[in-house]
Amino acid sequence: MADQDVFRVVALYRELVRHGCDPVYAIMVHCGRTARCVLRTPFPTLMTASSLAAPDTPAQTAARTAFPILLMLSTCHLLNDMIQSLLSALYPMLKTNFALDFSQIGLITLTFQITASLLQPLVGIYTDRHPMPYSLALGMGCTLSGLLLLSHAPSFPMLLLAAALVGSGSSVFHPESSRVARMASGGQHGLAQSLFQVGGNAGAAIGPLLASFFVMPRGQGSIAWFAVAALAAILLLTRIGAWYRQQVPAYRAARATKTHAQLSRRTIVITLLILGVLIFSKHFYLASLSSYYTFYLMKKFALTGQDAQIHLFIFLGAVAVGALAGGPIGDRIGRKYVIWGSILGVLPFTLLLPHANLFWTTILTIVIGLIIASAFSAILVYAQELLPGRIGVISGGFFGFAFGMGGIGAAVLGRLADHIGIEAVYQICAFLPAIGLFAWFLPSTPRALVRKPA
Repeated sequence: MADQDVFRVVALYRELVRHGCDPVYAIMVHCGRTARCVLRTPFPTLMTASSLAAPDTPAQTAARTAFPILLMLSTCHLLNDMIQSLLSALYPMLKTNFALDFSQIGLITLTFQITASLLQPLVGIYTDRHPMPYSLALGMGCTLSGLLLLSHAPSFPMLLLAAALVGSGSSVFHPESSRVARMASGGQHGLAQSLFQVGGNAGAAIGPLLASFFVMPRGQGSIAWFAVAALAAILLLTRIGAWYRQQVPAYRAARATKTHAQLSRRTIVITLLILGVLIFSKHFYLASLSSYYTFYLMKKFALTGQDAQIHLFIFLGAVAVGALAGGPIGDRIGRKYVIWGSILGVLPFTLLLPHANLFWTTILTIVIGLIIASAFSAILVYAQELLPGRIGVISGGFFGFAFGMGGIGAAVLGRLADHIGIEAVYQICAFLPAIGLFAWFLPSTPRALVRKPA
């Protein structure tokens, strides 16, 4: 008897038992020859197949890839980051309305990034020990409050408060969402993180486009319409929270059945420091594009604000595509190679960018977005494999550090642009990806750091 026949009968047996039917009679009637073959199957083979009919253990439940949850999570990430990207996309309008200089623009970004970064590790530390399934929806509620305040902010201090509220919502959303993505991964950790990340990057790309064609023509008050997106995300995150709550026992049981390599504290610290340096390189450079790319295009090529926003959308769209590719490639060939190629590999293109005309500037930013965006999923999963029992701390710490580097980068580069000009800033930032050389010191996988028994 073919093995597939055994598995067909076993699958049918499980389904009939689940619905309260008489499995022996039903199989004989509906399977005919296949069922008779089962009766002639050698005892060991039948026992092996029958064991598959047993109820799933918690570890088996946790081992399935829950694609519907991952897709909902990615959608919520899209909505969350779309709302956040409105802030930076509206900088030209806010600069005019409130008579801001580049230093104040950088301070808005710094406020958002600092509130988003400082709280994330604390959220991760707490939820590692005390899971909070519905904290995702609560965090989105905080983002909703910041969005509504942004739409009616009458002064620069109120803009800062709105940025802080949006950043606080992110500090809750990102570490817990990353944990849920890993829970739903079924072992395909890179793929799950990439699906999660691509939603955020797609949202970051859509935000400037919506700002250009919807908000700018209608004014600051039209930002309030995006509350609909925040409310939709709250509904989806409530559903995800219910799934999260159901899966926590199975996830804990699956973790309890696994044995993790014991790594020396020194090697963990050194590796995490290297990953931090690479995050600095990536996000400091991305801050120059996400915060000031529109100003660069308007200054160097005399584009209008709307045309510059379209170019920003093209760049951020390339970032979204690159983020989707990094995780699965890392699952297949190793995360070190993805990290190495995505940061150092972008260097030739960043060096060319300040000297290109408008057409080649567009092409180069697409290539830069595709390459550099593939790094974060690989870096995050790599770090999670270093400390597999501290998913919340690692996720919160790395998301927080990435946000912080983006905020500090925006503030520093804004100050620098006020003194030397925006074009000179891009010439300096072009060398940042050279820091990717530090990826040479990463082991091929965290397993290479296993401490051998004496």
